[in-house]
Order: sequence, then structure tokens, then C-alpha cells
Amino acid sequence: MKTNGFTLIEALFAILLVGLAIASLLGANTAFTWTNAAGTDLTTAEFLLEQIKELTTTLPVIDPETGTATFGLEPEEAGLAAFDDLDDFDGASFSPPIGADSATLNDFAAFTQQVTVENVSSSNFALADGDHNSPFVRVTVSILKNSKEISSASWIRAQY
Repeated sequence: MKTNGFTLIEALFAILLVGLAIASLLGANTAFTWTNAAGTDLTTAEFLLEQIKELTTTLPVIDPETGTATFGLEPEEAGLAAFDDLDDFDGASFSPPIGADSATLNDFAAFTQQVTVENVSSSNFALADGDHNSPFVRVTVSILKNSKEISSASWIRAQY
């Protein structure tokens, strides 16, 4: 005797396969969304790193008035407008971050720029030189989002 149609077991097996395919697609979609969000955060972090680099490129390394290196703001200086040399940025943290024109970037309020400036040895840039005798400094900028580090970059500048 020949029957037309599917048996109950065949129908259940087909439903199981379709259900597994849908669950796999949902899992893949979630993974793609997380990856896309991480890529967007990394791109934003690189943009914010470049903003600090561009802002500090033309600044002298040490105070132009005194000719000395005082890491961090000098006592008589206050506020971002007083940052007249690179060593003023040591220990600075900007949240919301700032752009290359020193303007606040409110659209990126979840991000923070943290800057460290330190003297490095003339013969080995990997070694910090605490006595300020070296003409070289290492600038390190870390970008955080909601207190979690997204990216960090360092570069060397010479006094000029």
C-alpha cells in the first residue's frame, strides 16, 4: 500500500532542522553585531588618538616661557587654554574627549582620553628617564570607553 504525504517523524525531523537553522542564524547575527560594535569602538578610539596627536604636534615639548620641563600643568596655569607645551598634557584626562582644535567632542561622551608624557633615555626610548636630562619624551594616549581601555598608542617627540 502506498501512502501520500509525510509521516509524523519526518515532519518532526523537518521542524527540528528548520529550528536549528534559525537558532544558528540568530547566533551568527549576534556575533556579527558584537564584532561590528567592537570595530566601531576601535575606529572611534583611533580617531580620538589622532585628535590628541594633531593637537600636540605643533606644541613645544617644554615650557616656552621658562625653558624647563614641568610635567603636568604649572601651578599658575589652569584649564585647557593654558596648555602651551607638550609636558602640560602629562596626567591629563579628557571626558568627554577633545578634538584637535581643543573643542569638546560631546558626541563621544562615553569615551575618555588619558595622556601620559615622560622623559625617555636618549639611547633607549623604552627606558623612562626621570631626571629630565633627555631631549626626548614619550607621549602615550589611552582611549577608554566606560572605563575599559579600547586602544592605546605611544610616540616619541624631541625637544625643538
